[in-house]
Amino acid sequence: MSLQGQRIVVIGGTSGIGLAVAEGAAREGAEVVVASRRQESVDAALERLPDSAEGQLLDATDEDAVRGFFERIGAYDHLVYTAGESLLLETVADADVARARQFLDTRLWGAYTAVKYGAGSIRPGGSVVLTTGTAARRPMPGSSAASALCGAMESLTRALAVELAPLRVNVVSPGVVRTELWRELPEADREGLFRSSAESLPVGRVGEPADVAEAYLYLMRAGYSTGAVVVVDGGGTLV
Repeated sequence: MSLQGQRIVVIGGTSGIGLAVAEGAAREGAEVVVASRRQESVDAALERLPDSAEGQLLDATDEDAVRGFFERIGAYDHLVYTAGESLLLETVADADVARARQFLDTRLWGAYTAVKYGAGSIRPGGSVVLTTGTAARRPMPGSSAASALCGAMESLTRALAVELAPLRVNVVSPGVVRTELWRELPEADREGLFRSSAESLPVGRVGEPADVAEAYLYLMRAGYSTGAVVVVDGGGTLV
């Protein structure tokens, strides 16, 4: 199957994995709509995408804004959700509960809201592809909020695949990927994390956005896959 001529909406599609998904889909001849809460991110993404691409401002935590967004864009073929705050790593004892709620708000409730208002506009044969992470299967100290989120996203995907059938709903689970997700770590700590991860991974390197984007593209094409969790982690859950 090809994405040629299909219309794909990527919420969180202006940077990192989301932008790599939009670029990959566009290379296959798809028309892409990317959305972000920051205008500068939308503008920068559109400079990298074909002239046929469309950019929209969207705060995924604002229910009215999400409803209006899908009313404006009309019919399309695939919804990809990659939006989220930077990774939250802190122990339960030191946790800022309000910050933890905000972390879940964008990544979990934002995805939930997008599916609620966006699923009805997806054409027959289309799909939803959400985003989780390997913390659900391989938690580490300080990852309680991230692990809870990732477990919730996997369960949500399976439930939606049953509830919304025959619309397909799948989720991608990236491991350590060199994206803005880690931007709040000091640069030295961030690079140290990437080096140590690369040394421990069977593939010998950390992921790049384009590596993970391939899984989203596959799931959009894969007409016999629903309720699936596709792990792209360089073998991280094995070691």
